[in-house]
Amino acid sequence: MARDPKYDCLFEPIQIGPKTLRNRFYQVPHCNGAGVDFIGTNARYRGVKAEGGWGGVCTEACNIDPESDTAPYTLCNIWDDGDITNLRHLTDAVHEWDSLAGIELSHMGLPGVNLNSRGVARTPSEGSSAWTLAAYTHEADLDDIVELQQLYVDAAKRSLDAGFDIIYIYGSHAVLPMQFLSPQYNKRGDEYGGIFENRARFWIESIEKVREAISGQAALAVRISVDQLMGSAGVEANGDAAKFAEVCTKDGTVDLWDVNISDFTEWGEDAAPSRHQKANHQKPFTRFLREVTTAPLINVGRLTSPDDMAEVISSGQADIIGAARPSIADPFLPKKIEEGRNDDIRECIGCNMCASRWERGALLVCTQNATANEEFRRGWHPEKFDETPEPCSVLVVGAGPAGMECARVLGERGYDVHLREATNEIGGHMKDVQRLPGLAEWGRVTSYRQIQLDKLKNVEIHTGVGEMTADDVLTYGADKVVLATGSHWAEDGYSSADNSAISNVDASDAQFVTPEQVMAGKAVGDRVIVLDADGYYTGVSLAEMLVDQGKDVTVVTQHGSVGPLTETTQEAANLHRMMHEKGIKVLTDHWVQEVEVGNEVKMKVYNLYRDGSQRTTDPVAGELPRKEGTEYTELESDTVVLVTGRQANSALYKDLRARKDEWETNGIQAIYQAGDCYAPRLIADAVFDGPRIAREFESKNPQRPLRYIRERMLWADGTEEELAKASNANV
Repeated sequence: MARDPKYDCLFEPIQIGPKTLRNRFYQVPHCNGAGVDFIGTNARYRGVKAEGGWGGVCTEACNIDPESDTAPYTLCNIWDDGDITNLRHLTDAVHEWDSLAGIELSHMGLPGVNLNSRGVARTPSEGSSAWTLAAYTHEADLDDIVELQQLYVDAAKRSLDAGFDIIYIYGSHAVLPMQFLSPQYNKRGDEYGGIFENRARFWIESIEKVREAISGQAALAVRISVDQLMGSAGVEANGDAAKFAEVCTKDGTVDLWDVNISDFTEWGEDAAPSRHQKANHQKPFTRFLREVTTAPLINVGRLTSPDDMAEVISSGQADIIGAARPSIADPFLPKKIEEGRNDDIRECIGCNMCASRWERGALLVCTQNATANEEFRRGWHPEKFDETPEPCSVLVVGAGPAGMECARVLGERGYDVHLREATNEIGGHMKDVQRLPGLAEWGRVTSYRQIQLDKLKNVEIHTGVGEMTADDVLTYGADKVVLATGSHWAEDGYSSADNSAISNVDASDAQFVTPEQVMAGKAVGDRVIVLDADGYYTGVSLAEMLVDQGKDVTVVTQHGSVGPLTETTQEAANLHRMMHEKGIKVLTDHWVQEVEVGNEVKMKVYNLYRDGSQRTTDPVAGELPRKEGTEYTELESDTVVLVTGRQANSALYKDLRARKDEWETNGIQAIYQAGDCYAPRLIADAVFDGPRIAREFESKNPQRPLRYIRERMLWADGTEEELAKASNANV
């Protein structure tokens, strides 16, 4: 099917300095956790996007010197010839599909913690990092400034050798060039500080030197946070950012502007979760640069709709559609628009699980796209599936995230699949999740899979069938069975706080409710305690929903903050603002000591650290080896919401396992568990588990993942000496 002509503007080539971008789709620099440590993973990950139609594909921030070491966060490096060799794999993978490869030259400055290199970053002013505690920097003198600028020049030359077409001087998210420009960080009194012209000098000189060094062999790009969202204390879009762009435009030194917003302490204002910001949310700020620039401009804002993208281009808001998360969720988004397959687009839900994994020092994952970062490691492709050599019938029980995705991939591979769902709709617990405040877009987990499943003639979906029993499964007639029956919230308060239930707590009583019961409409009183041992979105979301209903809400959590996992998804800052605005009370580092149930619930909660700090030198069996604390706080409520812990719905599997001797007589070859019924986990991991089993269905035991390719250094005789020589040669 041909594309709709209204999207033609998205496929027009555009000149970027000496290079031509084949269309208007551009994967802006973003981290994926592979970086310098997993060369094959990074190259294949970026190459698949080029295959999917992204005309420009960039690295993440690429550190230009050990002085900008970002451990434990994994990024790229462009320090020496070895990095040139490694990054060549990435540019080759991108060029294979006639896309342009971009590299984002980065010196982190203040956020550069240098835990591995043990260096000290030079910055415009002496300071300490808000990113990592106890990390201090050195104020650069004039000689240092020349050396820092030369680092960019040297890195740019290496970038040419590595085959890059677009070379960035990265300044957004308040890295080094922005630190010079911003009065928030630049406290200098010399020619590189004070008035705008002085604060802009470092960045402008760096641009000029890099431009001279690359001598027209690559396009020169600037990535800038046009607004630090701190008012006059920092850079503002209609102030210093616009002035800076106007100067560079007048000088003609910049071939491409890549614009966003935020500071490094809250970079989630750029990579904004859907809970807080919708598509194209940065337009009010980035429009100011459009007014003063003539070079092509890239705008970001989690754009996933072809109509929105076409409007951005046709209106003149931007010349190129920039995307990080939308390109993660669907590497083939451009090609699907080009082929008139808009309904096949796997839209980003803005959950920021991608950012969360990187923040936790691991490879990026995606709730919508289970193949992200698995293209090289497991040989997976987001749009291609190996046809099964052993077609058979498969019963999938449960149409939640794992079941839907397992059935979809099994269907794509040629199996005859029956997907059975007890309730009247597919989606599992996502039906409740998408009703929580701000999480409507998470419903795309279901809607995308519904569309894809409906297109597969070899997949039948049966809803409203009720919970299947072991007899139902055994007599169904399927050759193989995948159970994806999900999980449920503990009804007795069981949690990781003390790995036990809470005495006198029972969700069958009126005073206690689980999240499922709240969403099903069980009555909730006026005074509410949310017990949150989960630490992610459920507790804080229910607290917001209930306070919006006029309830008096207190969150009690064992953690040091409410929803600590949301700190990695970039949701936490605005969630804490929300709780403050709406008067949600919070008691952290506390858990339940005792519960008394009557017309109201009286709950004694204790500080987890109330016991003495010193251990006894004379331990006695059966006694606590430190002074035992006894103080507590008493809370009263009408209702307690139990966001304590999840438990696998494993009863069906256990029944079937107990009757394993009947499997063969009923023609069943194997039964597996996918997703939360095997072990409760994050949505992204449940979505991953379903297709992993489906892609490995012919293995000896699909319940156990096949080994993936590990990228590692293998030591041999002479290796240490060879590495030392190579390292010294590149100094």
